[in-house]
Amino acid sequence: MKISLITPAGKQLKNGNRTTAMRWARLLRRAGHRVRVATDYDGGAVDLLLALHARHSAAAVHRYRVAVPMGPLVIGLGGTDVNTFLKSEPERTYGAMQMADALICLHDLIDEALPPTFHNKLHVVRQSALPLPSPRRVSRQHVDICVIGHLRDEKDPFRAALAARHLPADSRVRVIHFGKATTAEYADRATAEMARNPRYFWRGERPGWRVRREFSKTHAMVISSLQEGGANVVSEALVAGVPIIASDIAGNIGLLGRDYPGYFAVGDEGALAKLLHRTETEPAFLNSLMQHGQKLAPLFAPDREQASLNQIVNRIVNQVTQLR
Repeated sequence: MKISLITPAGKQLKNGNRTTAMRWARLLRRAGHRVRVATDYDGGAVDLLLALHARHSAAAVHRYRVAVPMGPLVIGLGGTDVNTFLKSEPERTYGAMQMADALICLHDLIDEALPPTFHNKLHVVRQSALPLPSPRRVSRQHVDICVIGHLRDEKDPFRAALAARHLPADSRVRVIHFGKATTAEYADRATAEMARNPRYFWRGERPGWRVRREFSKTHAMVISSLQEGGANVVSEALVAGVPIIASDIAGNIGLLGRDYPGYFAVGDEGALAKLLHRTETEPAFLNSLMQHGQKLAPLFAPDREQASLNQIVNRIVNQVTQLR
């Protein structure tokens, strides 16, 4: 099929929307489809429109629906769709969702945030990742904890750094942070944090291969976000075999499960500090995180994501065709 994949993120961006768009395009092409990635719908003839982010792609979705009233339409919900725009811009966001024949979500708890009328449209597609090319070899000199994410409000980016301040003086924990400062104020704050906190190291934005190299040696990863739609970095860490310490938000619980032992209360650096200390001093705790991760990792294989996407695409096109 000829598929138009709309993403609000342009080629120059390296955010989650762009990463997801390029991975989905690759997987759908592997399944035999012709996929064009663009930031807007140009009015051309396609067999299906797949739009990432209901709010940001709402204009493209509306133009497509006007041009092709019965055209197959799938929307991939973004984290800010569910956590922000359903409240701040409900008419625009819900309007796009109502036009869609199917909604793709990235974790198991999205349905709790949506009205029941949308539940029959929801399909969970877990974002996939590739395993590391060689076995992990963690640092012996330090207990390194990585944070992977741009410095912006939703990520609560300094929570791990603040937690590290609470650790005992003889702790070997270091927080290694990869991510772009989205504002000058964030860059200044990261620089100031490094000056006062000898455990915190901000590395700035780095390419994917550098992040994977960090995964090969880090003891654990912290994701401290205030909100997530289903972060790909969780998938990457699970498949890489990296233990995860996560804020107890729906976007993390929906990927890791309610019984995962590595949660801390969102925004609570004291609770996070206790988990970091356990990571350093309790091998059994770290092993429990690893064992849970090993059980979950197969859910995030590329073949599984491709099969899920292809099943949704084929089902929606067939349903719409039958209704015409």
